[in-house]
Amino acid sequence: MATDPAQDVSGELVELEIGPVAHGGHCVARHEGRVIFVRHTLPGERVRARLTDAGETAKFWRADAVEVLEASPDRVESAWPAAGAGGVGGGELAHVSLPAQRAWKAAVLSEQLRRLARLDLDVPVQAAPGDDERGGLGWRTRIDLVTDAEGRAGMHGFRSHDIHLLDSMPLASEAIAALDLFGRRWSGGARVEAIAPSSGDTPLVLVDGAPFDIGRGRMDGRPNARTAVKEHVQRGEVGYDFRVAGAGFWQVHREAPDLLVAAVLAGLGDVDGAAVLDLYSGAGLFTAPLSDAVGETGEVISVEGDARAVKDARRNLHDRRNVELHAGDVAQVLTGRLDADSDVVHADAVVLDPPRTGAGRKVVAGITELRPERVVYVACDPAALARDIALFADAGYVLTDLQAYDLFPMTHHLEAVAVLTR
Repeated sequence: MATDPAQDVSGELVELEIGPVAHGGHCVARHEGRVIFVRHTLPGERVRARLTDAGETAKFWRADAVEVLEASPDRVESAWPAAGAGGVGGGELAHVSLPAQRAWKAAVLSEQLRRLARLDLDVPVQAAPGDDERGGLGWRTRIDLVTDAEGRAGMHGFRSHDIHLLDSMPLASEAIAALDLFGRRWSGGARVEAIAPSSGDTPLVLVDGAPFDIGRGRMDGRPNARTAVKEHVQRGEVGYDFRVAGAGFWQVHREAPDLLVAAVLAGLGDVDGAAVLDLYSGAGLFTAPLSDAVGETGEVISVEGDARAVKDARRNLHDRRNVELHAGDVAQVLTGRLDADSDVVHADAVVLDPPRTGAGRKVVAGITELRPERVVYVACDPAALARDIALFADAGYVLTDLQAYDLFPMTHHLEAVAVLTR
């Protein structure tokens, strides 16, 4: 198909030879000299694709593969057809075999490290326990739905505000599936959140942030209605219990908390008696086991900017005398813009688990000015991680270990734990 670059040809079909994977859940193809990012395909395939963003001012175009003309050997029958071309977001790799999904993510991680951090590394992406046996499904302990005007539940389309009605969500845990969220009628235009902790605590449903009594099928208006859940993390023979607001942040994969705690502690090594700074500490997932790791003569300084998470952390850590909690913006706390008694002045080691956008220049500078011997960085975005590794390298820190985990099967996302030393 010959296209006029001055026209918006979104909706038209083009035949494409698919090239390598790229960060974001798509592959790269070229058409008449123009780069096109194509979803729902695999490297080496030949597909017919529908252009979805092909405007005259776009630097690149986007497309969805709608017909496979020559299939990759890594293609499988979609585990979630509703997340296919023109469907909902959140399952863009459901057509890819599990081993190939991990190879896809490893390739993206390697490319981002090479491009942004000038590091030539091949890091395998490891499966979480139980995922192969479950076919990469049933791992989400939290899901977020929206309802249409008639109160039927679904999800937004990819890069769209349109609501796609669903009859199931295959990534959700068995406990969430048992709630029959899709067989109910909710209030129109609502947000429905379902939380079913891997601890076995009773599932919680929130509608527009307010508790919903799933058994009685109505809103729970009691003043003491439950709005939080209990999460449990096991580290060897030691268990940790956490109160977490239902609408608050917690690792969504059922195995992620145990796995990441183990990885962080392994990356830190022996910190007995040390001062450890825990940044973006949330409800205290790492803070509590760090408190045990540093012992009575050590100290954990925890910094979190979300007021709801800080409230949970105070409850979860109230009896730990070697933990000091700071509520405030991480960059501001590190650069001493708060009251003098809130300034962080020393750290032997730093743990940070920033949001998807990464830590950024100010936070990295604040960390390196403290001159910790070791930094353990938990990342959910390979590009942000690579950018921040480069910033640490400029300050004399070397990447000495990097572990990657597939904690988001059927999506392009991954989790990584990096260890940097000086």
